Amino acid sequence: MCELARKVVATQLLIFLLGGCATSGERYQNPNMDFGSVRRVAVLPFVNLSRDTGAAERVRDVFSTMLLASGSMYVVPPGEVLRGLTRTTPADPARPSPEEVKRLGGIIGVDAVITGLVREYGDVRSGQTAANVVSVSLQMIETQTGAVVWAAETTKGGITLRDRLFGARGEPMNVVTQQAVNDLMDKLFGTKTNETKTNTKTKR
Repeated sequence: MCELARKVVATQLLIFLLGGCATSGERYQNPNMDFGSVRRVAVLPFVNLSRDTGAAERVRDVFSTMLLASGSMYVVPPGEVLRGLTRTTPADPARPSPEEVKRLGGIIGVDAVITGLVREYGDVRSGQTAANVVSVSLQMIETQTGAVVWAAETTKGGITLRDRLFGARGEPMNVVTQQAVNDLMDKLFGTKTNETKTNTKTKR
């Protein structure tokens, strides 16, 4: 019975751990794409599926700033992106069609556009325990062809075993957001993970 009890406790702890782990998600990368040729990009408005009405804009701002700070690509300012979208008039600015992407690329002079989807942004609860979580998906679309050449998703934060045992509230929202964006940046610039679908390292 003692051995059985130990197995039950071990199983419960494992469930707690898995329930609170942040996940890196998956990455798709077109093996025929020369990412070194992507010099100018436009980050379009993100779709927001979270309860926080300002989540998409905040995540977009953090991603755009960190991408520009990397020095690998020039990120077109939001005002110029808005001007291009106004002239292109896509049916859904956050989800343009391939033809709309090609027209937008010609108007604002970018090699690719990045679209995004914020699935979760805010606190999650389990009983009396709460913690912040961010879940984001991104796509890079080449403007010459209108084809998706890179896509990735990530989820960071959530309730951990430590939060459950000690009543902690996890990391602050800005920290979790930066963790999620850092993970997406790693996927964009070629950090190899077990989830990579192509085993091809992105060219800087």
